[in-house]
Amino acid sequence: MAEVRIEWYIYTSKARISFMTISELLAVFICIVALFPTLASLTKFDQWWVRAFDFPRLQISTIIIFAVIYVSIIFSFTKYWHYILIFLLIWSFLYQAKKIYPYTIFARKQVYRFTGKNKNTRISILVSNVLTPNKQYDKLIDLINKWDPDIILTLESDKTWQEHLDQVEYKYPYSVKIPQDNLYGMHLYSKLAFEDMHVKYLISDEIPSIHGKVILRDGQKINIHCLHPKPPSPTEDETSTNRDAELLLVGKEVDHADATLVFGDLNDVAWSRTTRLFQKLSGLADPRIGRGFFNTYNANIPVFRWPLDHVFHSLDFSLVKIKRLPSIGSDHFPFFIDLNYKTGADQLNDEPEEPLDEEEEWAEEKIEKGR
Repeated sequence: MAEVRIEWYIYTSKARISFMTISELLAVFICIVALFPTLASLTKFDQWWVRAFDFPRLQISTIIIFAVIYVSIIFSFTKYWHYILIFLLIWSFLYQAKKIYPYTIFARKQVYRFTGKNKNTRISILVSNVLTPNKQYDKLIDLINKWDPDIILTLESDKTWQEHLDQVEYKYPYSVKIPQDNLYGMHLYSKLAFEDMHVKYLISDEIPSIHGKVILRDGQKINIHCLHPKPPSPTEDETSTNRDAELLLVGKEVDHADATLVFGDLNDVAWSRTTRLFQKLSGLADPRIGRGFFNTYNANIPVFRWPLDHVFHSLDFSLVKIKRLPSIGSDHFPFFIDLNYKTGADQLNDEPEEPLDEEEEWAEEKIEKGR
Protein backbone atom coordinates (compact mmCIF):
# COMPACT_ATOMS: atom_id res chain seq x y z
CA MET A 1 0.00 0.00 0.00
CA ALA A 2 1.31 3.36 -0.92
CA GLU A 3 2.34 5.35 2.11
CA VAL A 4 -0.07 8.05 3.05
CA ARG A 5 1.78 11.34 2.85
CA ILE A 6 0.75 14.50 4.59
CA GLU A 7 2.30 17.49 2.95
CA TRP A 8 2.47 20.88 4.55
CA TYR A 9 2.92 23.65 2.08
CA ILE A 10 4.52 26.93 2.91
CA TYR A 11 4.11 29.36 0.08
CA THR A 12 6.62 32.10 -0.26
CA SER A 13 7.67 34.21 -3.17
CA LYS A 14 10.45 31.73 -3.91
CA ALA A 15 9.51 28.15 -3.00
CA ARG A 16 7.01 25.53 -1.93
CA ILE A 17 8.38 23.27 0.85
CA SER A 18 7.18 19.68 1.39
CA PHE A 19 7.60 18.88 5.07
CA MET A 20 6.96 15.46 6.77
CA THR A 21 5.39 12.05 6.41
CA ILE A 22 3.32 10.54 9.22
CA SER A 23 6.19 8.14 9.98
CA GLU A 24 8.60 11.05 10.24
CA LEU A 25 6.23 12.93 12.56
CA LEU A 26 6.06 9.88 14.83
CA ALA A 27 9.84 9.55 14.75
CA VAL A 28 10.26 13.22 15.72
CA PHE A 29 7.82 12.75 18.60
CA ILE A 30 9.80 9.74 19.83
CA CYS A 31 13.00 11.76 19.59
CA ILE A 32 11.53 14.55 21.70
CA VAL A 33 10.36 12.07 24.34
CA ALA A 34 13.79 10.41 24.41
CA LEU A 35 15.72 13.70 24.52
CA PHE A 36 13.63 15.55 27.09
CA PRO A 37 14.93 13.72 30.22
CA THR A 38 18.54 14.54 29.30
CA LEU A 39 17.76 18.18 28.60
CA ALA A 40 15.84 18.45 31.88
CA SER A 41 18.60 16.86 33.95
CA LEU A 42 21.15 19.27 32.47
CA THR A 43 19.36 22.16 34.15
CA LYS A 44 19.76 23.26 37.77
CA PHE A 45 16.03 23.68 38.30
CA ASP A 46 15.07 21.98 41.56
CA GLN A 47 11.39 21.28 40.89
CA TRP A 48 10.62 17.67 41.81
CA TRP A 49 9.54 16.65 38.28
CA VAL A 50 12.83 17.96 36.83
CA ARG A 51 15.05 16.31 39.42
CA ALA A 52 13.11 13.07 39.00
CA PHE A 53 15.00 12.57 35.71
CA ASP A 54 18.23 12.19 37.70
CA PHE A 55 17.07 8.79 38.95
CA PRO A 56 16.23 6.45 36.03
CA ARG A 57 19.32 7.00 33.86
CA LEU A 58 19.59 3.32 32.94
CA GLN A 59 15.95 3.27 31.87
CA ILE A 60 16.37 6.54 29.94
CA SER A 61 19.42 5.09 28.16
CA THR A 62 17.34 2.08 27.10
CA ILE A 63 14.61 4.33 25.70
CA ILE A 64 17.22 6.30 23.74
CA ILE A 65 18.62 3.10 22.20
CA PHE A 66 15.14 2.13 20.98
CA ALA A 67 14.67 5.66 19.62
CA VAL A 68 17.96 5.46 17.69
CA ILE A 69 16.94 2.12 16.16
CA TYR A 70 13.48 3.39 15.20
CA VAL A 71 14.59 6.64 13.57
CA SER A 72 17.41 4.83 11.76
CA ILE A 73 14.76 2.68 10.11
CA ILE A 74 12.30 5.50 9.39
CA PHE A 75 14.59 8.34 8.31
CA SER A 76 15.85 8.37 4.75
CA PHE A 77 18.70 10.72 5.75
CA THR A 78 18.01 12.91 2.77
CA LYS A 79 17.29 15.90 4.99
CA TYR A 80 19.77 17.66 7.21
CA TRP A 81 17.51 17.56 10.27
CA HIS A 82 17.52 13.73 10.11
CA TYR A 83 21.22 13.88 10.90
CA ILE A 84 20.72 16.49 13.61
CA LEU A 85 18.17 14.37 15.47
CA ILE A 86 20.22 11.16 15.29
CA PHE A 87 23.27 13.08 16.48
CA LEU A 88 21.31 14.49 19.44
CA LEU A 89 20.08 11.01 20.37
CA ILE A 90 23.59 9.57 20.29
CA TRP A 91 24.93 12.51 22.30
CA SER A 92 22.11 12.04 24.82
CA PHE A 93 22.91 8.34 25.17
CA LEU A 94 26.61 9.07 25.74
CA TYR A 95 25.71 11.67 28.38
CA GLN A 96 23.51 9.18 30.26
CA ALA A 97 26.07 6.40 29.89
CA LYS A 98 28.83 8.60 31.29
CA LYS A 99 26.76 9.20 34.42
CA ILE A 100 26.12 5.53 35.19
CA TYR A 101 29.37 4.03 33.83
CA PRO A 102 31.29 4.39 37.14
CA TYR A 103 28.72 2.09 38.76
CA THR A 104 29.28 -0.74 36.30
CA ILE A 105 31.77 -3.59 36.65
CA PHE A 106 33.77 -2.12 33.75
CA ALA A 107 34.86 0.97 35.69
CA ARG A 108 37.89 1.21 37.97
CA LYS A 109 37.04 0.40 41.60
CA GLN A 110 37.34 3.37 43.94
CA VAL A 111 37.78 1.23 47.07
CA TYR A 112 40.10 -1.74 47.27
CA ARG A 113 39.12 -5.13 48.69
CA PHE A 114 40.32 -6.18 52.15
CA THR A 115 41.18 -9.87 52.53
CA GLY A 116 42.66 -9.89 56.04
CA LYS A 117 41.28 -11.71 59.08
CA ASN A 118 41.53 -9.04 61.79
CA LYS A 119 37.98 -8.41 63.03
CA ASN A 120 39.00 -5.81 65.61
CA THR A 121 39.30 -3.19 62.87
CA ARG A 122 36.09 -4.12 61.05
CA ILE A 123 32.61 -2.63 61.15
CA SER A 124 29.52 -4.02 59.43
CA ILE A 125 26.35 -2.01 58.83
CA LEU A 126 22.82 -2.95 57.82
CA VAL A 127 20.68 -0.08 56.51
CA SER A 128 16.97 -0.71 56.03
CA ASN A 129 14.11 1.63 55.17
CA VAL A 130 11.40 -0.54 56.69
CA LEU A 131 8.35 1.38 55.37
CA THR A 132 6.22 2.37 58.36
CA PRO A 133 3.00 0.48 57.38
CA ASN A 134 4.98 -2.70 56.62
CA LYS A 135 4.10 -5.42 59.15
CA GLN A 136 6.65 -8.05 58.12
CA TYR A 137 8.84 -7.44 61.15
CA ASP A 138 10.17 -10.99 61.31
CA LYS A 139 11.82 -10.70 57.90
CA LEU A 140 14.09 -7.92 59.11
CA ILE A 141 14.77 -9.74 62.40
CA ASP A 142 15.74 -12.87 60.43
CA LEU A 143 18.18 -10.85 58.29
CA ILE A 144 19.70 -9.27 61.39
CA ASN A 145 20.23 -12.70 62.93
CA LYS A 146 21.68 -14.09 59.70
CA TRP A 147 24.07 -11.25 58.83
CA ASP A 148 24.83 -10.23 62.41
CA PRO A 149 25.87 -6.62 61.62
CA ASP A 150 27.69 -4.46 64.14
CA ILE A 151 25.32 -1.55 63.43
CA ILE A 152 21.67 -1.47 62.35
CA LEU A 153 20.03 1.68 61.00
CA THR A 154 16.31 1.60 60.33
CA LEU A 155 14.44 4.40 58.56
CA GLU A 156 10.69 5.09 58.64
CA SER A 157 10.52 3.14 61.90
CA ASP A 158 7.79 4.08 64.41
CA LYS A 159 6.95 2.89 67.93
CA THR A 160 5.53 -0.39 66.63
CA TRP A 161 8.73 -1.18 64.76
CA GLN A 162 10.68 -0.19 67.87
CA GLU A 163 8.71 -2.68 69.97
CA HIS A 164 9.53 -5.50 67.55
CA LEU A 165 13.18 -4.51 67.35
CA ASP A 166 13.40 -4.72 71.15
CA GLN A 167 13.99 -8.46 70.73
CA VAL A 168 17.48 -7.85 69.25
CA GLU A 169 18.60 -5.39 71.92
CA TYR A 170 20.30 -8.12 73.95
CA LYS A 171 22.94 -8.16 71.17
CA TYR A 172 22.83 -4.40 70.56
CA PRO A 173 23.19 -2.64 73.93
CA TYR A 174 23.83 0.80 72.43
CA SER A 175 21.00 2.59 70.66
CA VAL A 176 19.49 5.88 69.57
CA LYS A 177 15.73 5.71 69.10
CA ILE A 178 13.63 8.32 67.31
CA PRO A 179 10.19 6.78 66.69
CA GLN A 180 8.02 9.01 64.49
CA ASP A 181 4.77 8.54 62.60
CA ASN A 182 5.65 10.88 59.73
CA LEU A 183 7.79 8.37 57.76
CA TYR A 184 10.99 9.90 59.17
CA GLY A 185 11.48 7.85 62.31
CA MET A 186 15.00 6.53 62.77
CA HIS A 187 16.54 3.84 64.99
CA LEU A 188 20.22 3.10 65.42
CA TYR A 189 21.39 -0.07 67.21
CA SER A 190 25.01 -1.04 67.81
CA LYS A 191 27.21 -3.71 69.36
CA LEU A 192 29.96 -1.10 69.47
CA ALA A 193 30.03 1.66 72.05
CA PHE A 194 28.87 5.18 71.20
CA GLU A 195 30.39 8.49 72.15
CA ASP A 196 29.05 12.06 71.85
CA MET A 197 25.86 10.98 70.10
CA HIS A 198 23.43 13.75 69.12
CA VAL A 199 20.12 13.91 67.31
CA LYS A 200 20.01 16.93 65.01
CA TYR A 201 17.35 18.51 62.83
CA LEU A 202 19.59 20.05 60.21
CA ILE A 203 17.06 21.53 57.80
CA SER A 204 13.59 20.67 59.06
CA ASP A 205 12.28 20.12 62.59
CA GLU A 206 10.45 17.06 61.23
CA ILE A 207 13.53 15.32 59.79
CA PRO A 208 16.01 13.93 62.34
CA SER A 209 19.56 12.79 61.76
CA ILE A 210 22.03 11.07 64.10
CA HIS A 211 25.64 12.18 64.58
CA GLY A 212 28.43 11.05 66.86
CA LYS A 213 31.18 8.45 67.21
CA VAL A 214 31.31 4.67 67.36
CA ILE A 215 34.29 2.91 68.92
CA LEU A 216 35.76 -0.09 67.11
CA ARG A 217 36.96 -3.16 69.01
CA ASP A 218 40.56 -1.93 68.80
CA GLY A 219 39.61 1.45 70.31
CA GLN A 220 39.56 3.46 67.07
CA LYS A 221 36.83 6.12 67.08
CA ILE A 222 34.75 6.49 63.91
CA ASN A 223 32.62 9.54 63.13
CA ILE A 224 29.15 8.53 61.95
CA HIS A 225 26.33 10.51 60.33
CA CYS A 226 22.95 8.83 59.76
CA LEU A 227 20.66 10.65 57.32
CA HIS A 228 17.20 10.42 55.78
CA PRO A 229 16.43 13.71 54.00
CA LYS A 230 13.05 14.40 52.45
CA PRO A 231 12.84 13.46 48.75
CA PRO A 232 11.63 15.76 45.97
CA SER A 233 8.19 14.44 45.04
CA PRO A 234 4.62 15.73 44.64
CA THR A 235 3.65 14.18 48.00
CA GLU A 236 6.78 15.07 50.01
CA ASP A 237 8.59 18.19 48.83
CA GLU A 238 7.94 20.19 45.67
CA THR A 239 11.65 20.88 45.18
CA SER A 240 14.95 19.12 45.91
CA THR A 241 16.29 22.12 47.85
CA ASN A 242 15.89 20.68 51.36
CA ARG A 243 17.35 17.29 50.42
CA ASP A 244 20.26 18.90 48.59
CA ALA A 245 20.90 21.32 51.46
CA GLU A 246 21.08 18.53 54.05
CA LEU A 247 23.46 16.39 52.00
CA LEU A 248 25.73 19.29 51.09
CA LEU A 249 25.73 20.65 54.64
CA VAL A 250 26.93 17.29 55.97
CA GLY A 251 29.45 17.08 53.13
CA LYS A 252 30.96 20.41 54.14
CA GLU A 253 30.99 19.45 57.83
CA VAL A 254 32.82 16.19 57.08
CA ASP A 255 35.28 17.87 54.68
CA HIS A 256 37.93 15.13 54.34
CA ALA A 257 37.81 14.15 58.01
CA ASP A 258 39.54 10.91 58.96
CA ALA A 259 37.58 7.80 59.98
CA THR A 260 34.09 8.85 58.89
CA LEU A 261 30.95 7.02 57.77
CA VAL A 262 27.84 8.61 56.28
CA PHE A 263 24.94 6.26 55.68
CA GLY A 264 21.17 6.07 55.33
CA ASP A 265 18.40 6.51 52.81
CA LEU A 266 19.60 9.70 51.12
CA ASN A 267 16.65 9.82 48.67
CA ASP A 268 19.12 10.56 45.90
CA VAL A 269 21.02 8.42 43.42
CA ALA A 270 24.78 8.03 43.49
CA TRP A 271 25.26 9.69 40.08
CA SER A 272 23.23 12.86 40.66
CA ARG A 273 24.84 16.30 40.67
CA THR A 274 24.08 16.67 44.40
CA THR A 275 25.50 13.35 45.57
CA ARG A 276 28.59 13.67 43.42
CA LEU A 277 29.18 17.15 44.84
CA PHE A 278 28.60 15.73 48.33
CA GLN A 279 31.44 13.29 47.64
CA LYS A 280 33.71 16.06 46.40
CA LEU A 281 33.02 18.26 49.41
CA SER A 282 33.36 15.47 51.95
CA GLY A 283 36.20 13.53 50.32
CA LEU A 284 34.31 10.29 51.04
CA ALA A 285 34.52 7.21 48.84
CA ASP A 286 31.73 5.11 47.36
CA PRO A 287 32.50 1.36 47.47
CA ARG A 288 29.92 0.66 44.74
CA ILE A 289 32.04 2.38 42.10
CA GLY A 290 33.36 -0.33 39.81
CA ARG A 291 31.16 -2.98 41.45
CA GLY A 292 27.55 -2.34 40.47
CA PHE A 293 24.41 -0.32 41.12
CA PHE A 294 23.12 -2.20 44.19
CA ASN A 295 19.64 -0.79 43.54
CA THR A 296 17.61 -0.65 46.74
CA TYR A 297 14.46 1.09 45.49
CA ASN A 298 11.81 0.22 44.27
CA ALA A 299 11.67 -3.31 45.63
CA ASN A 300 8.15 -3.75 44.22
CA ILE A 301 8.82 -2.59 40.64
CA PRO A 302 11.79 -4.41 39.02
CA VAL A 303 11.81 -2.19 35.91
CA PHE A 304 12.18 1.00 37.95
CA ARG A 305 15.01 0.53 40.43
CA TRP A 306 17.91 2.74 41.46
CA PRO A 307 20.30 3.11 44.43
CA LEU A 308 18.78 5.31 47.15
CA ASP A 309 20.38 3.73 50.23
CA HIS A 310 24.07 4.55 50.66
CA VAL A 311 27.15 4.04 52.78
CA PHE A 312 29.98 6.49 52.10
CA HIS A 313 33.26 6.26 53.97
CA SER A 314 36.57 8.03 54.39
CA LEU A 315 39.52 6.75 52.38
CA ASP A 316 41.04 4.92 55.34
CA PHE A 317 38.47 2.11 54.97
CA SER A 318 38.66 -0.87 52.64
CA LEU A 319 35.80 -3.14 51.56
CA VAL A 320 35.19 -6.62 52.95
CA LYS A 321 31.66 -7.27 51.63
CA ILE A 322 28.81 -5.35 50.05
CA LYS A 323 25.38 -6.79 49.29
CA ARG A 324 21.77 -5.90 48.66
CA LEU A 325 19.70 -8.14 50.91
CA PRO A 326 16.33 -9.84 50.22
CA SER A 327 13.04 -7.98 50.52
CA ILE A 328 11.44 -7.51 53.92
CA GLY A 329 8.11 -6.30 52.51
CA SER A 330 9.22 -2.66 52.28
CA ASP A 331 9.56 -0.64 49.10
CA HIS A 332 13.33 -0.62 49.85
CA PHE A 333 15.68 -3.59 49.94
CA PRO A 334 17.99 -3.65 52.98
CA PHE A 335 21.65 -2.85 52.27
CA PHE A 336 24.60 -4.54 53.99
CA ILE A 337 28.25 -3.54 54.02
CA ASP A 338 31.32 -4.77 55.89
CA LEU A 339 34.33 -2.43 56.05
CA ASN A 340 37.82 -2.56 57.50
CA TYR A 341 39.53 0.45 59.03
CA LYS A 342 43.27 0.72 58.62
CA THR A 343 45.54 3.75 58.61
CA GLY A 344 47.28 3.90 55.24
CA ALA A 345 44.37 2.46 53.26
CA ASP A 346 43.95 5.90 51.70
CA GLN A 347 47.11 5.24 49.68
CA LEU A 348 45.26 2.48 47.81
CA ASN A 349 41.81 4.02 47.40
CA ASP A 350 40.99 6.57 44.70
CA GLU A 351 40.25 10.02 46.10
CA PRO A 352 37.14 11.84 44.80
CA GLU A 353 37.68 14.93 42.67
CA GLU A 354 37.95 18.33 44.31
CA PRO A 355 34.93 20.63 43.84
CA LEU A 356 35.16 23.51 41.41
CA ASP A 357 34.68 27.07 42.65
CA GLU A 358 31.27 27.31 40.99
CA GLU A 359 30.24 24.01 42.58
CA GLU A 360 31.16 25.29 46.03
CA GLU A 361 29.16 28.45 45.36
CA TRP A 362 26.17 26.35 44.25
CA ALA A 363 26.47 24.28 47.44
CA GLU A 364 26.50 27.41 49.60
CA GLU A 365 23.43 28.74 47.81
CA LYS A 366 21.60 25.45 48.33
CA ILE A 367 22.48 25.28 52.02
CA GLU A 368 21.44 28.88 52.62
CA LYS A 369 18.19 28.40 50.73
CA GLY A 370 17.45 25.20 52.66
CA ARG A 371 18.02 26.93 55.98
